[in-house]
Amino acid sequence: MGLKINRLTARRVTTIAEPGYHPDGGGLYLQVTASGAKSWVFRYRFEGKRPEMGLGPLHVVGLAEAREAAGAARKLIQAGQDPLAGRRAAAVATASIPTFWEAAKAYIAEREAGWTNPKHAGQWTSTLETYAKPLLGDLRVDRIETEHVLAVLRPIWTTKTETASRVRQRMEAVLDAATVQKKRSGENPARWRGHLAMILPRPTAVTKVENFAALPYAELPSFMAALRSRPGEAARALEFTILTAARTGMTLGATPKEVDLVAGTWTVPSDRMKAKVEHTVPLSKPALALLEPRMARALLFPNDLSNEPMSENAMLALLKRMGFGHVTVHGFRSTFKDWASETTDFPDDLTEAALAHKIRDKAKAAYKRGTMIEKRRVLMEAWAAHCKGDSISRPFS
Repeated sequence: MGLKINRLTARRVTTIAEPGYHPDGGGLYLQVTASGAKSWVFRYRFEGKRPEMGLGPLHVVGLAEAREAAGAARKLIQAGQDPLAGRRAAAVATASIPTFWEAAKAYIAEREAGWTNPKHAGQWTSTLETYAKPLLGDLRVDRIETEHVLAVLRPIWTTKTETASRVRQRMEAVLDAATVQKKRSGENPARWRGHLAMILPRPTAVTKVENFAALPYAELPSFMAALRSRPGEAARALEFTILTAARTGMTLGATPKEVDLVAGTWTVPSDRMKAKVEHTVPLSKPALALLEPRMARALLFPNDLSNEPMSENAMLALLKRMGFGHVTVHGFRSTFKDWASETTDFPDDLTEAALAHKIRDKAKAAYKRGTMIEKRRVLMEAWAAHCKGDSISRPFS
């Protein structure tokens, strides 16, 4: 005689009130407690034992779902597997899956040592904590879907587009790392190409990309004259930064050991460069004159009072005090490029090398390494002359 199952009816399940176990057949029971609470239980025999596995309360799991769960359990038993042990193993595996915020903190901690700018960890933490954590923070990474990502991005996509784009990239990185660690599977719901790009407008379509504000090169000589009259390390650091067409971070971390006064060069090690490639700057006479009295220091341009590294905002603050708050320190690199392009015949590759921009063409890159240093020295002397107001606008020869 076959196993009798499906003995209960939907009405019986609803109306039954007697405390106890009420069989549906095949090991499935509706348990009714003395208080009237109802839940599903699956009883079975396995390796001489009689385990009991709860399938959920009636108000959550209906009759059809309970029968489906019991049927799946019976198949496992027939295959020689204990359904309760399998559930426990799944629970242990699930417990090891981090929430998004746990995964984000772990990702930042792992990557922090490799970031050039020590502030990156703070920026990652701040943006994800502000925009992603409120909605995704407590969600396991394997439960995050496209609608969750969109809920984070849509409120800021057109109003804070640059920030939103960074948040998306950072969410994508965190979820990619979780996939590699086998904490989630499938496509990344934060990916752009072929996914969110089909839903959200391109960032460049909703916001104008603004370059760093630059001072027109024609106004530079008068600005430099005013700058030279200013006392303090911030003024000298800005003067040197402009003369060398350097980035702010290059100047702030500069040390005497990077300078060769005899050769007239400043060599910035790869770990302080954006492109992670060592960069040698041929120093003009005015730039060398700034460095010569500073060679006994630990840092070439320290804070005036503490002798510690100067703040990244020190030169910006100086610009504001001088009435030039509308330009940025980085913008002087654009001033240099505009001057070279519009008033001289120096080759573009030469000015790109002076700015430490990566040259993708291998032949040109080899030329840069082999012969450009002295030709760049001519360029930087011409730039220094322009900064002083003695523009010679000389062509390259």
